[in-house]
Amino acid sequence: MVVRSKKIVNEFIAKHSNSREVVLTAYAILKAAQWKNLNEAKQQTANSLDYVGNDRYVYNVGGNDYRFIVMIFFRSRNIYIRGIFTHAQYNKLTTKQIESM
Repeated sequence: MVVRSKKIVNEFIAKHSNSREVVLTAYAILKAAQWKNLNEAKQQTANSLDYVGNDRYVYNVGGNDYRFIVMIFFRSRNIYIRGIFTHAQYNKLTTKQIESM
């Protein structure tokens, strides 16, 4: 897949230095993915990817310590990272906020 928004990854790591290894590993998994649909993505991520609406997916990484909000377009093989959050930060978001990212 082509992953857009590496800047968001770098900014998150700069603020949360202890997340570096986990976040970069998750980013590498997204880049290497060859998913054709959500079912394949869920199988290859051990069900760590969930559709949340409005073309947004939440990818739980690091034992649910961090959450990527991404847009995945399976046909064009593009993933757009819309945000990365700690578990606590993510829990404060409303559905409307997530769907508008």
